[in-house]
Parts: sequence; C-alpha cells; structure tokens
Amino acid sequence: MTKKDKKEKERRSGPPPMKPGHQYLNPDKDDQMEIIGYYPNTLKIVIVWGLIVMTGGLLRLFYYWFPHLMIKSSHTRCDLQHASIVLLKDQYQQCFVSRVKTSQEEPLHNTWIKKRKVAAVTGVGYKTSSSSVVLESMTALTAVGCDSFNIDFSRYFITKKEKYIWNDETNVFQKMKGLEDNTDCSFFHKLEGLSKDQQQERRIRFGENSIRVHVSPVIEIILKQVMSPFYIFQMFSCALWLQEQYYYYTISLLVINFFSIASYIYQTRKMQRALRNTIAMSTIVSVCRGGQVYEDISSEDLVPGDVIEIPRRGCMMQCDAVLVSGNCIVNESMLTGESVPMTKTPLPRHDNEELFSIKEHARHVLFCGTKVIQTQQQGQDKVKAIVVRTGFSTTKGGLVRSILYPKPVEFKFQRDSYIFIGLLSLMGVVGFTYTIIIMIQRGFSASEIILRSLDVVTTAVPAALPLALTIGVVFAQSRLQKCNIYCISPNSINVSGTINVFCFDKTGTLTEDGLKLQGIVPVSANRYLPETETLQEWMGSSLFNAMATCHSLTVIEGETTGDPLDLIIFEATACSLAESRAAHSQFALPVSTVVKLPTTQKSDTNMLGIVRQFTFTSNLQRMSVIVSESGKGKDKLMVYCKGAPEMIISLSKPESVPPDFHDILESYTKHGFRVLALGGKDLEGEVREDQVQKVPRLDMEKDLNFLGLLVMENRLMEETTPVIHQLRDADIKTVMVTGDNILTALSVAEECGMVNETDNVILVQGRELASDSAPAYLEYTYANNDRVDAIPNSKDRNLRFALDGKTWAIIRQHFPDVLPKIVLKGVVFARMSPEQKAQLIESLQDLGYYVGMCGDGANDCGALKTAHAGISLSEAEASVASPFTSKKANIECVPTLIREGRAALVTSFGLFKFMACYSLTEFTSVCILYWVSQNMSDFEYLYVDMFLLATLAVTFGRTSGYDYLVKKPPIINLFSVGPVLSLLALVGVQICFQVFCFLHVSKQDWYVPLVSRWEYDYTSYQNTAVYIMSCYQYIILAITLSKGEPYRRSIFTNYWFLGNIVVCTAITLWLTIYPVPGAVTFLELKPSPSVPYRFMYVGLAIMDFLICIMLEDYVLSETFISYKLQEKLEEWLAGYRHTYSLLEEEMAGDDWPPISNQQPINPSVPNNVKMTSKNTTIQNSNVSIQDETFKFDKNNHLQGYVNTSMHKL
Repeated sequence: MTKKDKKEKERRSGPPPMKPGHQYLNPDKDDQMEIIGYYPNTLKIVIVWGLIVMTGGLLRLFYYWFPHLMIKSSHTRCDLQHASIVLLKDQYQQCFVSRVKTSQEEPLHNTWIKKRKVAAVTGVGYKTSSSSVVLESMTALTAVGCDSFNIDFSRYFITKKEKYIWNDETNVFQKMKGLEDNTDCSFFHKLEGLSKDQQQERRIRFGENSIRVHVSPVIEIILKQVMSPFYIFQMFSCALWLQEQYYYYTISLLVINFFSIASYIYQTRKMQRALRNTIAMSTIVSVCRGGQVYEDISSEDLVPGDVIEIPRRGCMMQCDAVLVSGNCIVNESMLTGESVPMTKTPLPRHDNEELFSIKEHARHVLFCGTKVIQTQQQGQDKVKAIVVRTGFSTTKGGLVRSILYPKPVEFKFQRDSYIFIGLLSLMGVVGFTYTIIIMIQRGFSASEIILRSLDVVTTAVPAALPLALTIGVVFAQSRLQKCNIYCISPNSINVSGTINVFCFDKTGTLTEDGLKLQGIVPVSANRYLPETETLQEWMGSSLFNAMATCHSLTVIEGETTGDPLDLIIFEATACSLAESRAAHSQFALPVSTVVKLPTTQKSDTNMLGIVRQFTFTSNLQRMSVIVSESGKGKDKLMVYCKGAPEMIISLSKPESVPPDFHDILESYTKHGFRVLALGGKDLEGEVREDQVQKVPRLDMEKDLNFLGLLVMENRLMEETTPVIHQLRDADIKTVMVTGDNILTALSVAEECGMVNETDNVILVQGRELASDSAPAYLEYTYANNDRVDAIPNSKDRNLRFALDGKTWAIIRQHFPDVLPKIVLKGVVFARMSPEQKAQLIESLQDLGYYVGMCGDGANDCGALKTAHAGISLSEAEASVASPFTSKKANIECVPTLIREGRAALVTSFGLFKFMACYSLTEFTSVCILYWVSQNMSDFEYLYVDMFLLATLAVTFGRTSGYDYLVKKPPIINLFSVGPVLSLLALVGVQICFQVFCFLHVSKQDWYVPLVSRWEYDYTSYQNTAVYIMSCYQYIILAITLSKGEPYRRSIFTNYWFLGNIVVCTAITLWLTIYPVPGAVTFLELKPSPSVPYRFMYVGLAIMDFLICIMLEDYVLSETFISYKLQEKLEEWLAGYRHTYSLLEEEMAGDDWPPISNQQPINPSVPNNVKMTSKNTTIQNSNVSIQDETFKFDKNNHLQGYVNTSMHKL
C-alpha cells in the first residue's frame, strides 16, 4: 500500500468502497462484508489431504491458523446459488467461514413475504434488496394490501450471531429481519395476536428470543492455546530436549506451561460466564392470542408479530417492541447513558401508509434491555406492544455482538515482537546451516548432526520468551488489584501504557449520578426575583402549583414512582399523591391523579387534580397538564407547562418574559446547570369543561405566562478535576463523549479542566437540507461569543471542537474529509449514541492514537470494548465488556492504570531485549564451542536456564510504576533506532568478550586441548572460559536493561531483584575463583590452575558491565545519538510518523475552519422577543452562515434556520 493509499484509508469513514464484480452483504453499511461462494472439489480435497499426510500434519496446522486458505485450496469458487460454504471478509480484512445450511422441515404454504421497494445496486456485479424480511400470514397481508412473493427460507447461514437467508429473486443472501423496516405504521394497529401454530412457524424462521453467550469447553480452550505458534515451538523444543535427555529444564518448562494454561482457562471461562450471566435474562410475558385471550409464555418464545401486554408495575424488556396503546415511562440509560427516564407514547394511527422506521419512530419503541418503570392505561385498554425484533437482532443483541466481535486492535509492540522472533528464527537457520557444515566436516553421524543442528535453533529462539513477557504483566495485575482495579484481559495492561488519548463519559464518571434541585428563580411582573432554595413563601402560587402537578408520577404499592427528575421537583414541594376515591370525588371533572398540598398551605385550594396530561416528547421539548384546582368555590382549570427554557418562552406571552432571559439562562448553562422553565395560564373562558379532553394540545400550550426557572445541578466528583489536570500535564488528550446536552457537557469540560482558558472552543453544527445539490452544510461558531473580538482568525489559534451526535452523523455521511480534523481537535462530543461512541474511538485509532475509555453504563460497552484500554466504573453490563473494572466509582483509577501500564510495558520491553540478548549470547557460546566440537554440559545449561535466567526474569518484573506521569510515553516500536542500536551494541560487546576469553585461554602455557573420555565429555578450559564469562554477561544484561525512572521506580526499590543479583553474582564468583570439587564435577568445569588468571574473568566482567552501562544509559540513550538518528529517520520516512502528527502540521498551516463571528442562535425563539445579546432582535440579526463544501441559497433557508434549535436540547 502506498503512502497516499494509506492516508486515504485512514481518513475515510464507514465501510471501504465496493469493488466492481464482487458481491457484498449489507452494502454501504458499517457491517458490510464481501462474500464468496465455494463448493467441494473432490480432486482438490484428495490432493490437500495427501499433502497433509506427507508433511506429517504440518500443512493442516498451517490451515488451522488460516482456515480461509483451506477453503480456497480444497473447494472451487462458484455462484452463491450453488455454494455450500461461503467465505466472508469484513472491512478489517478479517475472514470468516460459514457453512450454508438447508432446513429439512416441510414448507409452510401460508407463509409469505411482505415486499417493499426492491432496489437494484449496479456497478458491483449483483442486485440486492432493501426489503425487510417479514413473515405474515396470507390473510393478514391481504388485509393491508401488501404485495407478496415466495421466498426460500430453508437455505441460510449464520455469521457473527446473525442469520442470512437466500433470496431467489435477487440471487443474494440477505439479513433476516423482523418488522422493523418498510412496514406500514397502520399495520401494527391491525394485529390482534398470533395463534400457537403461527408462533411456532415463526420460531422456526427467527429462532429463539434469547441472547446466549457461548462458554467455551475446557478442551476447546486448551486446543486453541496449544495450537498457537508459540506453544507449538515450545512443544517442539521440549521434545528435542527430552530426546537429548535434558530432563530438568524441560520438565520445569512443561510444569510452568501447565499452570499458565490452567490460569488462562480459568480467566477465560470466568469472563465468559460473567458475560453470559449478565446478559442472559428471561421472564414470563403475557401474549395475546386474539381478542381478549391472553396466555403467559416464556419471553424466549416471543417472535416478531406477537402482541404483548406491558405490566402495570413495569418490567425489563426482552425484545424490541412498538407501543400501540398506553404510555410507558422507561429508563433507557443502557442506550443513551442518561439516567433520566422518558415517556414512550403509542405509535400514531396513520392513514397515509407511512412506513415504520426504528430510527424515526424511536419514541414509540420499547427497546430490549431497557427498564419500563411504569405504565399508564388509556381508559380500559391494556398497555400493549407489538414485537418487532428478537434475539441478537434487537438493540441489546447488537450491543452484545459489538462485545463479542469488536474491531481488531493492533498493538505495535506485539506485532514487532513477532517480526523480531522471525528474525531470531532466521538467525537460528544460519546457526543450523553452520552446525551442519561443521559437524559434517568433523565426521559426526547423521542423527547427531540433526539433533545438534535443531538444538541450535532452539537456542537462538528462546522457548521461554512467552512466559517471560507475561511476568511484568502478572506483577502489574497484582499491583492494580491492590488499587481496586481488576483486570479480565491481562494483555491489555501493556497496551494501557501507550495511551495518549483518554475518553470519558460524563454522568456517573466525571459527575455524580443524578441531579439535585439547586434553586428556583421565580418571575414576577416581567422581572426575575432572587434565586431561592425554599418554596414556603411561594405556596399557593402558580409556580408552586406547576411544580406540584406538571409530572407523570403515580403511586405503585404505596410508593411514588416515575421520572427521577419529576420526583426531585415534586419532593421539593412537600406535596403527596392521594389515592383514595374520596379525594377524586371532590372534583367536578374526572381526574387521573390527585395532588394533596401541604397542610401549611395558606390558599383556599387544598387539592389539585390532573385532568389531562400531555406527555413529554423530545421533538416538542416539553410536557403539560390541565389541572383542576379544588377549593371552597367552583373548580378552576389551569394549564401548566414544563420544558426547555427556549421552548417555554416561545409559547409564552412576550410581555411575561424578562428582557434579560437569555443572559440569565446562559449564566446557568455555562456553569453546568441543567435548567427547566415553567409556564401556565388560566383556562377560564377559553374552554368548556365538556371539551377539556378534546381540545388540541397546541391550543392549550399557547399564550402562557412565564412563571420562572428550575435550576438543577449535576456536580463534579471531587476526584475529577485533579485527574484531568494530571492527564493534561502528561500531554494525554482528554475527550468527553456523553449522551447529555452539549452546553452542559461544555460547562463540565471547562469546570474540570478539559478546556482551559487558552482554548478556543468552536461549536460545529450540521444541518441536512432537502436538496440534492446541497444535502447538508456545516457551521462553525465560537462557543463563547464574548471572546470573538479578541481572537484573530489566524493560523496559531488553539482550537477545540464541540458537536453533538446529529452533527457527527452528518459529518460521517457528507463530510468524510472533515472528520479527521474534527476528531483531532474535538474535546466534547454530546448526545452520542452507543454506536457513535464506538465510531469516535475507531476514528481516533485511525489517526494513530492509542485510546482509552472510561464509562459506567451499558451504553458505553461498545466504546469500552473498541478502545485499546477500557475501564468500567460499574460492575454491571459495562464490566463484562471492559478489560478493566474499578471498584472505586471515580476516575482516580485512570492515572494509576496508565502508570502501571507504562511500567508493565517497559518491563516487557526490557525483558524482551533481555531474552533476545540472552538467546543470542547463548547462541554465540554454542557456536564458538561447536567450532572445536564442544558444547555446554546439561547442568551448565540448567544453571543458566533455571537459576540465572528464570530468577532474574521473575524478579526483573517486580519493579512498580513511577509515582508520576511524564509527558513522553515509553517506546513501543522494537525497530526504532534506540532499541535496535542498543540490542546490536550489547550483543556485540558480549560476543567480543566471549571470543577474547576463548582465544586467550588457548594461548596460556598450562592450556591442554580437550581429549574426550566419553561421548558427551565437554570438560575443557575453553568450555569453562566461555561459560564463566557468559554467566557474568547474563547478570550484566539484566542490570543494564532493568530501567527505572521515568516509567518505573528505581531498581533499588526492588529488593527481590537486588537480592537476586547479589546471590547470582556471589555464586558465579564462587564458581570462578574457588569452586568446590563437587560443583566442578556437577557442572563439568575445568578451572584454570592459575588463581590470578581466574581473577581476570572478574576484571573482564567489571569491564563488560561498565561498557554496557555507558552504552545503554549515555551513548545510546533517547536524549543522545538514537534520538538524533530517530529524528533524521522520521524526516526521511514521513510515512513513519502518526497520521495525527502530520494532520496537526497540516492544520497549523491553514486558517480552517471558516468561523462565523456570530453567537450560536438561541433555539426556538419567536421573532417578537427582544434579545439582550449583541444582536438586537432575531429578525434583524446578520447571521453569517459558513458553508462547508456545499453551496446553497442563504435567503431561502435563513428563516427556517433561525426558527430551528441549533442544539436540540
């Protein structure tokens, strides 16, 4: 791939472009996959298995690692119509093999497909259908006037937990769907329930309504582990060593591997069981069988088209269902991250055949996994819903699939380590060839040549390397547990040390969970009164009555329940809900809820009855009630309305709105407060009592009197600000990604330090237009208009972007070239759905960032799983998707995780270099001794491998993380200049000292060549000289490569390592200077007869140590030669640098984006309301709209633009 192609790939959002002549599943969607059909070829199968037998199973092992190559080798490519196996390739180039199955059941003659809009996709060599696969009985379909055609449901395959069925008309496989797309809205209201036979038929097609997570059997996990390349090489090495009777080390290595695999099995099954137990849920559901006949069945038996009753006390939804009667108050925190429940209303009865869409009609859909808090009946009708999606097709199922099949995350250190092991293998091949040539010349037998040659390969590639690399991770995991941070994916610890961007959810992560009523700002005579926290003096006023009645609360089992926000406001009034019939009978009109006022109430009114309720909807941004005030005289009807401040003032009389409304509102929102407004009016003379239930909502909600503001606070956790400052000081980019309002999110970002005083925050706002030539545009405005005059439109601006989920979707669809710039400088992403959160993480990763994510809700699961390191502050759904879980529900864990991750990474890096140096040093010793037909004895190997190597590697990793985060992250590239020069220099020094000892000892007067007394007699002066020198070198390498500050504490704090160094050095000195006869015999040493000569080894070891320390810490340090060479290399290879650094340079050189000098327009403000900002009135404002890419007629769209909310509060 060229540099240009790579850059284009990184800047592109969504799936890759489709290739002409290729077939795809889910074209132009994020889950787009290329599909190729194959059928078995008998001749190819015979040839492949013959080759497998001839290679002793090695070819089959290769095919196990690459199953798609097995299919290509043994099958023939064909049309999908005749395929028995399909090969799938997703946008991440991952390959999946699925077998096409054929159902054997008899065809169902009364089963048909509802068809809508079959669209031909040209230019890719096939046709596909956008129709929704919907099973309906012929009678039902005929009743609603739908076209139908037969379809082959019996031919299908399953991949990534989704079922794809064959469509004979389009000759493609298409995703099995329920009733969620291209179904008339009126159709749902005509469904009266399914019979048992119809339900059974649909279960065959759609499967069980369950989200089951597979828990791998022990034997399956064992096979996956032992079949990995590392373990295969270890087994090969152990078999070879057993053949050479090298029992002790081999048995020790096998025992360690046994416990390692056992631990992996335990952790894997524990994680899978936790996910299964968290996700799996079933309950009893009441299903309509037609008319008023209901039957209780298991939720696992639900199918699309079932009519279910939602119980009055609420429930946890087990499917996606569209509400057709009654209202439901639901908590959708799993989807949105906001703990504030919302009201779901029935799907309207449309006569114009409007098509149902999950996205467009979300306010009428009860999503799987969300909690129904309570229901509200309409008259005597039950609260009913129609099942539209089940199982893994539901919203919750999609969330689980994102956990089970996340985007593959590549870690450069791990990838480089495989390459480096490949280079060591090449070195082993060189040694293998060298050994064969030498031993043939010496006249050794063929069996001896093979054994010795293979032994050299196992020396060059250390079999214990995988175990050594886990040591630092194991100790880091132990230290994290002491800090109440638990890890289910140990491999993620090293990755967390590379993090340079950390994303945070807001509610429950940066701020406390839940809201508090901070105060009330009453309005009287067109003027704001001082903010108050008590309501005693306002009892009996319209403001007080509005707070007491404008809600959807009910009493269930003696407890007031409902929207937590409504509860907070209601409890502040000290009112209560009356359930008795006597209370209801005091009102002339039928009331649904009676509010009993406090006994201290001075007004004549002692009860308020809610006659009619208009529920809250996100598009209207308000709710309202018609209230009857019961007093000594005649009942009085009032309307009270509560909602977004901008919406309430648009419905209020201009003379009742304070002139400084926007200034006061902005002062609260900029400080992170959530603000609601109240309005009301007297209905006397406007509507008759018998017309109350029929009058249109819009007529009731106009010409209100503005009553005041309710100020809600969502407090920052006390740990948030220090942690954010700590991360910023370490040059770790912090980003907020939340489902909350953008202004509130911006305020929290400023308060906690994500945005500082020098940052210029720009609101990015996107709009879609009803024009083919100009489908969308973007506008950029400064978030703080007060600073516009002081900020030049220059190239040195410190820009930060803030946008919401709607704008994010527009940018991804219409402005893919702008997306990388927005992601690079983005700091606040508000109103983001779970899917959009994961998309943001992926976009940051595409720029070359290593991304961390911290969240506390199920809506964060996808982002937590997608991130390089996700940490959950919850023990619920989020914890099973996240590699890390903190028992402390605040973000103090983030710096701790990064510090320990850096320590573990530096430890793994050092251990990798140590193991590489060890293997090359031992490889050098073996090659030198092979030159004179010698080798090291088994116990010499054992002393090095079990005593020196094992103990040094284990204690090496016990050094804990540094106390502070420094700006520069540790190196993760094994092939950067520093590590490569270090490795070459250190190995070169060891080779020089070993060769010197080998040559120098043979020049001594007392030197006697080896005369073997038996086959494996290696007792010689040359063997002892090389061996003793190498023992010192292993100790020297461990000390040299054990780094301290700034990522780990000093090695002097690692007492185990220091003690081990002392012991190893003392024993090696003892073996050098005055070895006892038993040790000499045991190790097969031949000490020099000259004691002063023995001290020469000590002197050489000291010299070796000083040279290595000087090279590693001074000459080749990051601040000297290697740093300069690295800079030159990056200049020479521009593509070597990360995309984000190149993009930063590109943005620093231009004046993008084009910024409007106007303040963001306040949403939904009527033209006759004066504003106290720099613009005099809305209609007279000069609004400069900055167009991005597309051009449009400003005059034609300005009025609609002004009257539409920019922020979608």
